[in-house]
Formats: sequence, structure tokens, C-alpha cells
Amino acid sequence: MARTVIIEKAGGPEELKLVDLDVGEPGPGEIRIRHKACGLNFIDVYQRSGLYPLSLPHALGMEASGIVEAVGEGVTHLRPGDRAAYAATPPGAYCEARVMPAAQVCPLPDDISFEDAASIMLQGMTVEYLFHRVWPLEAGQTVLFHAAAGGVGLLACQWARSEGITLIGTAGTDEKCRLALENGASACINYRDRDFVAEVKALTNGAGVDVVMDGVGKDTFTASLDCLKPLGMMMSFGNASGPVEPVSLLTLAAKGSLKLTRTTLFTFLADHARCQDMARHLFDKVESGAVKVNIGQTFPLERIADAHRALEARQTTGSTILTL
Repeated sequence: MARTVIIEKAGGPEELKLVDLDVGEPGPGEIRIRHKACGLNFIDVYQRSGLYPLSLPHALGMEASGIVEAVGEGVTHLRPGDRAAYAATPPGAYCEARVMPAAQVCPLPDDISFEDAASIMLQGMTVEYLFHRVWPLEAGQTVLFHAAAGGVGLLACQWARSEGITLIGTAGTDEKCRLALENGASACINYRDRDFVAEVKALTNGAGVDVVMDGVGKDTFTASLDCLKPLGMMMSFGNASGPVEPVSLLTLAAKGSLKLTRTTLFTFLADHARCQDMARHLFDKVESGAVKVNIGQTFPLERIADAHRALEARQTTGSTILTL
């Protein structure tokens, strides 16, 4: 048996229930992993609320680290006793142990802690694909990154610095802006008391940025288009403020032949070889010191509802992990 967080219907944090479930044995292509720590991400909120519908009842959580206990037939990249970490489907990471597909579970280097791994797999590989897989960026280019003091944002600030990319961040308080600057942002705009479009134009001498990376969604999307230089790329990868409303292709033409993509991490992780390569790239960044993990807050598994409330209320900085 393993303590596991499930929902029986979509709704608020009060719908999160901690129950005991049988774990079982792995089948072909599967592993059984006993978790040491779990990650908390906004996609978990989307699934809990019903924005991203699940068949119910369903366990939640997309990211964790731990020890492989058993492997099924055909699994060759992991063995019992291996340290491992993942960001993977299907949801179910909020638990003590689980059986799951092995393809997206990655061997974890010995010098990266379970806690650090649980905090960076989903967010770190998100940054990896945004910078290297969607529209590969080059040194000297400029990015506008919203929510730069969040878990993904702080990793993005450091990643940009390590690649010679200028990152302009936005955040909701002066304190969060300072945190983004400390982590490598070239500038950070408090969007609550300043017009971020005007600030971006001033910072780029009126040219605009090459790329916008926007995980906020509805509240920032339209203005973000005005921050792009002609032929710029808008990467929408999240809906923290709600889903983006439909946009006309003619709008993209009028604003300078802009490019627009709505990406999801799990499209990139679906290929086993690419997933493992992305994880190795992330681990290399961490082991080299180019990217430092920032765990801003920790909650025990039984306080999962409080963790969701803090995340939705923008009361978190850096990454959040659940301990077991």
C-alpha cells in the first residue's frame, strides 16, 4: 500500500484526498518506483480544476524522484536500486510509490539530491525545450520571460545567463524582481506598477525582443505580442491566469509577421531518446553549477491542499516540493 493523492471530481484544493492504494508489480515496459520527494507544478492545478480534464477518479502529480524497486520486461535503461527522477504522464506522482511507464523515467546522477531532482525535472526540462527545441536561441538574442521569479522563471534566468542570452523578466513584486536579477535576468519589470510593454521597448531601444516565453496566459498574452520585434516568436506554454482567448492570424501579420506556438512539455518528452537527452542536458547544467536549484517552500504530502492554495495565490517563489 502507498499513500496517494487523488481527486474524485474536479474542483478546488478541497477535492484533494489522501488515500491508501495498492501498488502492484510492473508489467512490460514499466517500473515500480518508491518516491523520496515529489514536485508541485501549475499543470497539477489545471488537472485538479478540470481545465485539463482527467478520467475520474485519478491520482495527481507529474514529477518525482526516488529509487527504482522493480522493472518490467523490456526495460533496459533502469535497474532495481537505481536512483531516478521524472516528469511524465500519466499523472500520479503525489504518492509514496507507484507503477508507471519507464520510458520517461531518467537515471539520476549521484550528486543531485532527490529533493533537487523533484523540483527541477518538469520545470528544468521545460526551460530546456523552450531554449533549444522550439526555436533554438543564439547568444546575443533577447527574451521576455513572464513570471521570472517562479520555479520555471528562475531556472530560465540562469539558463539564459549560461547561454549568453539577454533575459528581461516580469514579476509581481519588487522582491520577486530582485530575485530574478540575482538569478541572471538582465532586467526585471514589476508589472503591477509599470507598463511592461513600454519598459521592454525602452530596454531594447524600441526594437523589441526576439522571443517571448509566456506561461501566464490570458493576462499577458496580447500585450506580449507588442513586445516582439518583426518576425519575432511568441511561445505560449501555460495558463496560470487562464487560457488565452482566440487570436486572429491577421493580428500576427499586422504586428510584424510574428510567429506563434502553443507548446507542451510532454509532446517533447514523448520520444524516449529525446526525453533522456533533455534530462542529461538539464543534469549537466546543474552539475556544472550553471543552474542552481531554488526550492522556495516545502510541504508534507498530507498538506497538499495548502500547497495548491499557495501556488494559485502566487505566494510561492522558486520551486515547491512535497516531502514523504
